[in-house]
Amino acid sequence: MSFSQDFLALAQRKGVLRFGEFKTKAGRLSPYFFNSALFDDGASFGELCDYYAQAITASGLAFDTLFGPAYKGIPLVAGTAMQLAAQGINKPFCFNRKEAKDHGEGGTIVGAPLKGRVLVLDDVISAGTSVRESVELIRTAGAELAGVVIALDRMERGTGEKSAVQEVQDSFGVPVIPVATLEDLMSFIAGSPALAEHIPAVEKYRVTYGVCMT
Repeated sequence: MSFSQDFLALAQRKGVLRFGEFKTKAGRLSPYFFNSALFDDGASFGELCDYYAQAITASGLAFDTLFGPAYKGIPLVAGTAMQLAAQGINKPFCFNRKEAKDHGEGGTIVGAPLKGRVLVLDDVISAGTSVRESVELIRTAGAELAGVVIALDRMERGTGEKSAVQEVQDSFGVPVIPVATLEDLMSFIAGSPALAEHIPAVEKYRVTYGVCMT
């Protein structure tokens, strides 16, 4: 999709997406690095949230409430709700505290009630821990998980043969909607003469650690 390429171009301009040799948490040497925390100014973060909104509308997925898990999901869910509203899609949103508040309104959820079909917004899915914690909160509230939206699906194996994204999809029976995937990234590199030198390394990494998306 065109917005995926535009998103990756923004990520490269901001230094969120970098090429070289980087060691991942799994100890793998990756030819690229993606750090969404570097969307750290109003303009680029607004664009990021607009791409999330575009990915959501392009998916056609039905949902009632947006939820952002603490901490990175908090600004994401607020910004994306604003971008969706600008498109005429006004949805309630909420997020959680790491620790329950014992005064005032109390509880762990801030914002709209967790109800109906809930769409979770996060930056990435690595071990899936954040999603599982979100699902527990959603089910405790009597609501239903509709899906998960992330910035980039690296499409690589976790500890087993499946990727973290595939494991979440299989475990909860919902779609994971990425703004961009590894396939989009490879197309982005192929379309940029300045990045052509990185194609062999990214392709080798995909062959070594990638998963087949069916």
